Amino acid sequence: KWGYYYTAGWQVRTEKHEIKDNSRQLLDRQIKESRAHLSHYLQLYQIHSATQESGVLQDDRVLDKLAQLKTEGLLIGLSLSGPDQARTLEKALKIKRDGRQLFGAVQATWNLLETSAEDALGAASKEGWLTIVKEALANGRLTTRNVEAGFTEKRAVLQKYADEFGVGIDAIGIAAVLSQPWADIVLSGAASIDQLRSNVKALKVELYGQQLESLTSLAEDSRSYWQQRAKLEWN
Repeated sequence: KWGYYYTAGWQVRTEKHEIKDNSRQLLDRQIKESRAHLSHYLQLYQIHSATQESGVLQDDRVLDKLAQLKTEGLLIGLSLSGPDQARTLEKALKIKRDGRQLFGAVQATWNLLETSAEDALGAASKEGWLTIVKEALANGRLTTRNVEAGFTEKRAVLQKYADEFGVGIDAIGIAAVLSQPWADIVLSGAASIDQLRSNVKALKVELYGQQLESLTSLAEDSRSYWQQRAKLEWN
């Protein structure tokens, strides 16, 4: 991804860990850095956290540069965040250069608590886009770490299926994402070997019909979800 730079100096407690910048100036700088580090291994180049407010999808200087990079062989994508993911993706689907869609990949948040981008992701998939799902476990809220009283009923639903398949509730959460026909890649987010071992058990879980309906009924209001996410303790 390009569009932000790290400022924390490896310190956990700091005013800002990173600064978002979707400008053409930073794009020009970071594509050189990316190629210097990755050479021919660089194949997908995504805008970091494209939003309605950032204005990046209206910046012709940025879009023209991305179109140039596309002619040079890169797959151009964007990552999304926030309650307006669907609207941002719908806008990106309409952006063209030389009569063709500029973008061909999207990385978005979709999980059992936040499903609002589902239709837009399905539309992107039908257009042949690569779809990558991040935050499949809602930043830990769909794991045993979540002991909030308000999560008790939802956790019971997850636990019911976890017991049925002999896996953890995290594997059920990831399996629900893997079951979506538009999901090409689902990122784990594991931070330890044990977490990874637990996450990959999702590959043994196949969810159908009533099971999926029951699980997707756990979804929250999108704006409430993102407000809750902003309150999470990250370190």
